[in-house]
Amino acid sequence: MKLKRGIQISLVILSLMIAIVLGYAVYLYLNVKSAANDIYEPREPVKQVSIVDNRGGGGFPIDLENEEPFNALILGVDTRANDHGRSDTMIVLSVNPAQKSVLMFNIPRDTRTSIVGRGTEDKINHAYAFGGVNMSVQTVEQFLGVPMHYYLKVDMEGFARVIDLVGGVDVENPFAFEYEGYQFDKGTIHLDGANALGFSRMRYEDPKGDLGRNDRQREIIKQVLKSTVQVSTVFQLESLLGEVSEHVKTDVSFDEMKHMLTKYRNVLEHVESVEIKGTGKKIDGVYYYMVEQSEKDRIHQLIKEHSG
Repeated sequence: MKLKRGIQISLVILSLMIAIVLGYAVYLYLNVKSAANDIYEPREPVKQVSIVDNRGGGGFPIDLENEEPFNALILGVDTRANDHGRSDTMIVLSVNPAQKSVLMFNIPRDTRTSIVGRGTEDKINHAYAFGGVNMSVQTVEQFLGVPMHYYLKVDMEGFARVIDLVGGVDVENPFAFEYEGYQFDKGTIHLDGANALGFSRMRYEDPKGDLGRNDRQREIIKQVLKSTVQVSTVFQLESLLGEVSEHVKTDVSFDEMKHMLTKYRNVLEHVESVEIKGTGKKIDGVYYYMVEQSEKDRIHQLIKEHSG
């Protein structure tokens, strides 16, 4: 009788423990989902579709369950009082899980191109000031001739916060320089969020100018991506999303995030960086980066081949 009663008590305690664990798991799941929803900002309905592929293009859903390749645009935004600001950084990622690889490149911010919805030619980074994410994405799609299935917008404060949350990044610095009070030695260096901003912003002391700055930005982004895909617990994910919700927006939904974290972890085994080639030119006293159509075609073909 005592044995039977002991078994009953043990079963009750076990049931309570299971209920508590399940309840807490549900609580964490809902909190993570809430944090993901805070940064979720879908694009407005597209009035002028510039590029359509066989999956819909222009942000239509990708079959992440079957590890379909996709393209994404990262916008590093320089926010300003009383206006949209400008996209200080524009980085395109072509992600191919079958090849376990990412093709990454900057679009130089001074690149002269036709701005979708404006009917004028201007610096590509002005598209964000004119029409926000929508105009930026459509202008990039038209410039490259490929769809951007997702976007990620982050302001500079959020950029630094993300780097701090993943414990900083280790990057390879090709030459020593000083910027905004920070000293960056040649070789492998560790950067926290604050000095990563300085490392990614300097351009006047770089022999390659803005292109050198783009190289350093891509190196930081590569290391941040490698760190974020290693997020392995719901606690880490909740902390990461909760901390950056004020500074980051994306049209990647919560369900898509889950697929990416489980299905796309190995894509960063090989990250290839390419550079868009062009020349500087002044038009009416304004500096532009001029990219020939042949160069656009080359980049377009690289993305197409990489996507398989």
